[in-house]
Amino acid sequence: MVQNIKQVGENTFRETFGRYFEEFEVGHIYQHRPGRTINEADNSWFTLLTMNTHPLHFDHEYASASEFGKPLVNSAFTLSVIVGMSVSDVSQKAIANLGWKEIKLPAPVFVGDTLYAESEVLGKRESNSRPNAGIVSVKTIGRNQHGGVVFECERSMLIPKQGHAVDDRVEY
Repeated sequence: MVQNIKQVGENTFRETFGRYFEEFEVGHIYQHRPGRTINEADNSWFTLLTMNTHPLHFDHEYASASEFGKPLVNSAFTLSVIVGMSVSDVSQKAIANLGWKEIKLPAPVFVGDTLYAESEVLGKRESNSRPNAGIVSVKTIGRNQHGGVVFECERSMLIPKQGHAVDDRVEY
């Protein structure tokens, strides 16, 4: 997590997060912390809020008859948590997410699992249409408390150059 302190007034400072385009280096790996332990309410609420009616996520009796023997955490929730963990390091200053690919869920996540994440910078290039920004691609991996990989994806973001992020222009 990149943390900078910005002076916003006399004796007044604000912490800022994220990276500018210039601060990314291909091959760098950012470990995202803190981890996040998934609880029953997380899984039930997310599943029902997103109108996912598959009983494997919230019906213990149904899930007990499955090959897993217990409810699975909704995979879209796993994606949201892992990517969310990466925001303060990777995309806090982003102008936009440009795309996701190669989303993989190689192992199940269960209530009580603690997730951790890391992102590796795969590439970066200047934007062809925005001289004040560049495109950064990362691979994010999520692991459970045992080190098992439960999530992988690649994503690309439009990242501003230094002095061109929203928080460089707006005082709030």
